Amino acid sequence: MFKTPVNIFWFRRDLRLEDNAGLYHALKTANPVLCIFIFDRQILDNLQDRDDARVTFIHQTITKLDEELKKSGSALLVIYDTAEHAWETLLAQYAIGNVYTNHDYEPYAQKRDQAIEHLLAKNGVAFKTFKDQVIFEKNEVVKDDGKPYTVFTPYMRKWYQKLRPFYLKPYPTEKNFGNLYQTEGFSIPSLAEMGFTESKLSPPPIKYQPFIKDYAEKRNFPAVEGTTHIGLHLRFGTVSIRQLAAKGFAADEKTWLNELIWREFYMMILFHFPHTINHAFKPEYDRIQWSNNEEHFKAWCEGRTGYPLVDAGMRELNATGYMHNRVRMVVASFLTKDLLIDWRWGERYFARKLLDFELSSNVGGWQWAAGSGTDAAPYFRIFNPESQTKKFDPDLAYIKKWVPEYADFSIYPKPIVEHTFARERCLKVFKEALSK
Repeated sequence: MFKTPVNIFWFRRDLRLEDNAGLYHALKTANPVLCIFIFDRQILDNLQDRDDARVTFIHQTITKLDEELKKSGSALLVIYDTAEHAWETLLAQYAIGNVYTNHDYEPYAQKRDQAIEHLLAKNGVAFKTFKDQVIFEKNEVVKDDGKPYTVFTPYMRKWYQKLRPFYLKPYPTEKNFGNLYQTEGFSIPSLAEMGFTESKLSPPPIKYQPFIKDYAEKRNFPAVEGTTHIGLHLRFGTVSIRQLAAKGFAADEKTWLNELIWREFYMMILFHFPHTINHAFKPEYDRIQWSNNEEHFKAWCEGRTGYPLVDAGMRELNATGYMHNRVRMVVASFLTKDLLIDWRWGERYFARKLLDFELSSNVGGWQWAAGSGTDAAPYFRIFNPESQTKKFDPDLAYIKKWVPEYADFSIYPKPIVEHTFARERCLKVFKEALSK
């Protein structure tokens, strides 16, 4: 056992040294700070794809983190294990004072953290966690009666009302890098050692500032380079939410800021209503009799529905791990309303494929599309893929890129369902379920 007392900082969804709340508080303490990352087998062992691009991205990112720490004479200790067993090993190896980390709001993460806090407490070690991945969390933006908001617009208004410059101020972690634990370094498990192979997908760079000024004007057009692709970096904390929000205010771009607020709204909803992972936010929507045609679902997944905008979106997702947000709404509406397939099927497919998958936003977005979520719009909002194409891809540039054969009727598949028929069927099925 190492005799020198250390505090430990546990990286999770905050894979950066700069402006990191938990790391800042850890570095201000008397004990040297050992930084760790755990490749959690509880998560990794359940992934379907051995070339999962997110695992490759995390591995590349923590390798860079390790290199940055080495500039200060430290290193990152990387462990491949279940979280609980990893901490049992750490407790046996080090004289740990306190453990520092940042909050995570997903149900699995909260259950994991409760178990780790209990384990550490049994060994006389405090578990200190901090807000880092959002501007406002949990009960910080609630109604006057203390209950959580369930509609976005009033939540957004209260969010803006509550905001003060203090909330956007970065944490100056670099001032205390001298308190990092000094070590020769550790061996990082390879992807192969964890049963994975390197993904061929290229993660988007952190490049958002050029897009903020024209964000409102360009964000809805999938053929235009008008969105930031910043979701992946928000998901794993390779960029600070405080930095992104501050840039939005500096540019006076409310549309950009509102997208960040949507993310926090859905995180708050998931925190207060964790059952929404598997059940409709509006309980009556669990009565819907989905058709769940497996052949139709397979065609949707593979981008061969006969609806070019839907197919383009699915092919973009499968090829890149990304899909334009406007198209996400179209393909989700098509699956749930035109094909009458359970939103949970689509949510799981997106969870498997999206580089920027974030549970709260994914569940929130899919329930929005199905009409079962927090959105106040009635269930008969059904996107028409053809009118969406005319409005947002009028020159068919996006479709031509991803569905080059769409104009050749001898090659391109016929529509697997007729939209007008599908719309009427959906309205009938939903009405029957909701009138019970």
